[in-house]
Amino acid sequence: MNTRKFIVITGAIMLFMSCATNPFTGKQTLALVPNSQILPMAFQQYNQFLGENKVLKGTSDAEMVTRVGQKIARASERWLNANGYQGYLKDYKWEYNLVEDKTVNAWCMPGGKIVVYTGILPIAKSETGVAAIMGHEVAHALANHGQQRMSAGQIQQVAGAATAIAVSGKDSKTQQIVGTAFGLGSQFGVMLPFSRSHETEADRIGLQLMAIAGYNPDEAAELWKRMKANSGGQAPAEFMSTHPSNDTRIANLTAWSPAAKAEARKFGVTTFK
Repeated sequence: MNTRKFIVITGAIMLFMSCATNPFTGKQTLALVPNSQILPMAFQQYNQFLGENKVLKGTSDAEMVTRVGQKIARASERWLNANGYQGYLKDYKWEYNLVEDKTVNAWCMPGGKIVVYTGILPIAKSETGVAAIMGHEVAHALANHGQQRMSAGQIQQVAGAATAIAVSGKDSKTQQIVGTAFGLGSQFGVMLPFSRSHETEADRIGLQLMAIAGYNPDEAAELWKRMKANSGGQAPAEFMSTHPSNDTRIANLTAWSPAAKAEARKFGVTTFK
């Protein structure tokens, strides 16, 4: 068997053997790297990050981040249990930390390790705004988006190797042209839309989680209006970005908010903060 065939067959086996189910969409997703490997790495990196940054404890903002995080975590467990995914969070080790940093950012590592930067709090404006942010970030972890991106990266490497082998007998100019075309095509045609689809999915899931946690999902669209204002309109074209445009996001969140409230009512939540 030649090298090219081996790479193609190996890639096909990887795809066939390594799929998981997204509990929120029911769709099959890539899972070439198991959570049994991802979570210990995430926990280690999280602890390293905390050790290298100023973590705020005991302040009203730090306590708010913990309070919101706990509510979002409980909402996640309630939804998953109600939809047949008991035990889905058994390996999660939830942690919520506020870090002093002017960067407008927040994130959640696989396994429920959350960081909110102080720089995003003025844009959040309120506890409900923080809930919109944390609901979105937790949604990324619950939907295993990190796992999918790692898996897609591995497939991209295999495809790149196969492409290189396919043109290995060509002149150097042809190899360069094909290599550039593959790089641009895989980036703008596959990886960036893949990332944008994750962001859109996390927006929708996050709305449900914040609503079930008792926070008004209408605030998510208002949050992104403030995000747009904060950016000053300096954003790349949507097809060149890992995120949907601000306007797309605002429109989606506005349209999905009623459904998020309806989902919350299934859990007895009828009023929102």
